[in-house]
Amino acid sequence: MRGAGGGANLLALRSHNTTLVLDLLRTAGAEGISRLELAERTGLTPQAVSKITARLREEGLAVEAGRRASTGGKPRTVLRLVPEAGHAVGVQLDRDELRAVLADLDGTVVARRHAPLDLGAGSEAVLGRVAGVVGELGAEVAGASPWGVGVALPGPLDHRRGVLHRVTGFPEWDGFPLRDALSARLGGVPVVVDKDTNAVALGLAVGGEGGSFAYLHLGTGLGAGLVIGGSVHRGPRTGAGEFGHQVVQLDGPVCGCGDRGCVEALCLAAVARGDVGEAARVLGTGAANLVGLLDIDRVLVGGRTVEGAPGVFVEGVRGVLEARARRTGEECVGVGLVSGEERVAEGAAQLVLAPVFGQDG
Repeated sequence: MRGAGGGANLLALRSHNTTLVLDLLRTAGAEGISRLELAERTGLTPQAVSKITARLREEGLAVEAGRRASTGGKPRTVLRLVPEAGHAVGVQLDRDELRAVLADLDGTVVARRHAPLDLGAGSEAVLGRVAGVVGELGAEVAGASPWGVGVALPGPLDHRRGVLHRVTGFPEWDGFPLRDALSARLGGVPVVVDKDTNAVALGLAVGGEGGSFAYLHLGTGLGAGLVIGGSVHRGPRTGAGEFGHQVVQLDGPVCGCGDRGCVEALCLAAVARGDVGEAARVLGTGAANLVGLLDIDRVLVGGRTVEGAPGVFVEGVRGVLEARARRTGEECVGVGLVSGEERVAEGAAQLVLAPVFGQDG
């Protein structure tokens, strides 16, 4: 199961039965879990579990973690995941900055980078910068050759093919095969490309945020990551979540997408003139549209612009949703804040790690 770069073969790890076992090992934590418990919880035979765990131990992904008393019988040997046995790099490409993290199998960040970036500098310059950062992160932790690299950036884009569409304000990226180009630059290391909003939404779902929710990301642009029934909703063309380009004012200001009166244009214009309260109300209006359309459980807000005035944005969005609930007679959905400068990069790492544990990537 070893790949060319010294890491485990991701395709082998993603077999259904193996991912079931890996996920239970991960959730068991340092206390570990016995083979009998693995068989009971997965529905696999004890023989199948023994074969899988033997292979995982051979790969260095699992180790014995002592013995646990059993009810009538000899103590059971328990196994635990070895978080440091595998790593993934998560990269956020924003219009003006790059953030990157190296995360272990538990998703714990063990190294990080932050640098200015000009997304309009051209593909060669951007790819060179990303490749350099990936190399730096891998060199910082001994033996941490990454299994893969997840890249998250503003949409729209084709997640399945890793091809960018017309990123608002950067038309030169339209049609660029970012996944394949970066993988080639990195010597064949697997690369996954997705929207920044989807990366955060995936990270939240993996981290235990259950049910159906929308993550609204307001930074240099505005987008949404949608989780429906526990899975990231991308749509058949992976174009879902272009939340910022819903028109809410027909004769409004021109947006970078070419339309008028988009939520993104109105939000950013309000922020630019210092009226954060108005920006929050506009964001809340868009959120109310989503709640009415999708009947989601929660609305979560984040991004660097939100973090500049978190209370104003949370309360502003909540106020609009509460007003809607009074009009409709429905229960108001919850509103929460997602903070942390590395949330996008951490979610990008989960684009590589989550499928290893049988979760939506």
